[in-house]
Amino acid sequence: MTRNTLTTLDQLWEAALPRPNDEEQRIGIALLRELAKGEPVSASRLQDALDMRPGEVEKVLRGSALKPFVYWGDDGRVEGFWGLATRPTHHHLTIDGRTLWTWCAQDSLFLPELLGETAVVDSSDPETREPVHLTISPKRVEAEPEGVVLSITRADTADLSSAARIIATACHFIFFFASRNSGERWVAAHPQTELLSLEEAIEFGRRQNERVFGRELAALSERAGLSRGGAK
Repeated sequence: MTRNTLTTLDQLWEAALPRPNDEEQRIGIALLRELAKGEPVSASRLQDALDMRPGEVEKVLRGSALKPFVYWGDDGRVEGFWGLATRPTHHHLTIDGRTLWTWCAQDSLFLPELLGETAVVDSSDPETREPVHLTISPKRVEAEPEGVVLSITRADTADLSSAARIIATACHFIFFFASRNSGERWVAAHPQTELLSLEEAIEFGRRQNERVFGRELAALSERAGLSRGGAK
């Protein structure tokens, strides 16, 4: 993929992604970090974690910019959000010994920054079935084999109206490949996708985090810095 093609892809997704306000960003990051504990999250549990009044959290999750990205379970708890899942998928995620999953390959690249954690990812090439293994921290990525690439869906072919539709029309076409050859064969058969190098995908995810959750990530970093300063 050329840099111009990546820029075009990035711009398409920029136009499609939500723009949560400060409160929605705070709730979204908190929800991800509660889900990362390894089990579905109730609205009451999240509201306690955020020290919010009864009903406020659920109102945001069901009626704000976050709504299409929340996957509710039959019991009324959140089973997935923004690509992080508590039910098995093709992409296995291990965080501090806890077992989780992601909706797609790309999710596993940007979630560690949002979670502030290092993640181990185990997936497989859908063409060759060869295993793909990555260690992803908020700062760096290590991959086996070395030539890993991944497919990405174009935003203009994805339905972002609900979590189920996002998974069906976007996530089901976003995979890791053990080599560029196998990735090119797969993308040729799925014309709504493009192939990214691992470096391009990491940069794509970093910009996505900045656009959607940038203010909350900055606030968390500032609070962490103040906390460390106060501990001296």
